[in-house]
Amino acid sequence: MRASIAAEKAGIRGTPIVATGFLGQARATARALGLENLAISEYPGVPMTDSPEELRNKVAGVLVDNIIRGLTSSIEPSEKPVEPGPRDIVFKGTLKQVHKFFYENLWTDGLPIIPPTLENVDEFLRFTDKSPSEIVGILPLEMREATVWNIAVNGVMAGCLPEYMPVLIAVVEAIAEPVFRLGDAGSTPGWEPLIILNGPIIKQLDFNYASGAMRVGKQANTSIGRFLRLFLRNVAGFRITPGGTDKGSIAATFNVVLAENEDAVTSLGWEPFSVDRGFHRGENVITVQSVAYTSPPAYSGGDNPLDHMETLAEVIGRRSAACWVFTGVHYGKWFPLLVISPSVAKVLAKGGWTKDDVRRYLYENAKVSVALLDKLARQCGNSTFDLCEYVDQGIAPKVYCESSDPDRMVPVFMRPDWIGIVVSGDPGRNQNKGYIQNHEQGPPVSKRIKLPWNWESMPKQPGA
Repeated sequence: MRASIAAEKAGIRGTPIVATGFLGQARATARALGLENLAISEYPGVPMTDSPEELRNKVAGVLVDNIIRGLTSSIEPSEKPVEPGPRDIVFKGTLKQVHKFFYENLWTDGLPIIPPTLENVDEFLRFTDKSPSEIVGILPLEMREATVWNIAVNGVMAGCLPEYMPVLIAVVEAIAEPVFRLGDAGSTPGWEPLIILNGPIIKQLDFNYASGAMRVGKQANTSIGRFLRLFLRNVAGFRITPGGTDKGSIAATFNVVLAENEDAVTSLGWEPFSVDRGFHRGENVITVQSVAYTSPPAYSGGDNPLDHMETLAEVIGRRSAACWVFTGVHYGKWFPLLVISPSVAKVLAKGGWTKDDVRRYLYENAKVSVALLDKLARQCGNSTFDLCEYVDQGIAPKVYCESSDPDRMVPVFMRPDWIGIVVSGDPGRNQNKGYIQNHEQGPPVSKRIKLPWNWESMPKQPGA
């Protein structure tokens, strides 16, 4: 796709080959990369499930015709729709009529929204020192400006309270960073961003970090998680429609905010996740990263740290994360996240284990066979998967090519320092969970939350 676009920009006619299900996303990607009318050649169907004979027939028949047509046809430029201004009134009516209008315009996630009236939006703007017109970033796929104004608009719609505004701005600052690769947010794994929160603001805004930490129910956790999904839809342009730009094959719903139990962390003598990310203890920090899927609940018991670590390595490492490490090795980046309950973290810390000890154990003891990685990669569509080639190119560590034995075991976790650890969840239970990140798409990006100058004196509502 990108090669065809580069050729077009160089004055050479090109056409990418795209399977049927990806045509809408391909056109949106071309627009995002600066080529509104790129000719796209369709491969009909799903190549990974076609038989060799079907593949040959389609390539020799329909695909060749489509390529010739794409290279020889002329394409008329299309007109871009005119979007309303920030303070334009786009609709007036009853609450029911507003919901219907927004839904029909693909501006909602299917759930009722709070109408973003000028009064509601202005209330959010009180909680930031930034100008409403300030541009936070330009977001692919539709290359629309993310502004303080449209952050407030989507915050209102998601059911956030006005005082959440500094958190919302920091979240958008994170996803707007080029390294986050937001343009890949519509890829087929259906990964969903996860917001991790640290700092005094957790208690100030009444975030849940105990039982049901990742369950909907608390207004702060839930509405801010919903905000991010709405923002990806309305500003970045990722929508699930026939031929749309969000190609999450099955996917999942939005994640609520994961807030760390910093009281528990302090009692253990550990540092919060935000300190691991390079910030000072006591700073308000958000981190956003992709999550392709989560592990099963990993219950671990006993008063010996090894009893717990063996279970974590087995359930979260060998049984869960191992299924996706081939993508990390292929792209050279992978940042799985381990969420440990306070009760389990207490056993580990009491036994003298640090977070680095936990990471090192998982790296050394959670392993998977190369044969399985090769099989999973090829069935995902990577027909050239080759661990030793990645090592030669400097993409993967040397440990992944110490022999040519297809049954050799290699680490599930590429590097110990790439494993994130957060302490959260029910302190009265011994449950842990792994959040499996999607390689170079959506790596962890952290931002300091900037509060308005008069934050301490501003009135704040109790959340639900």
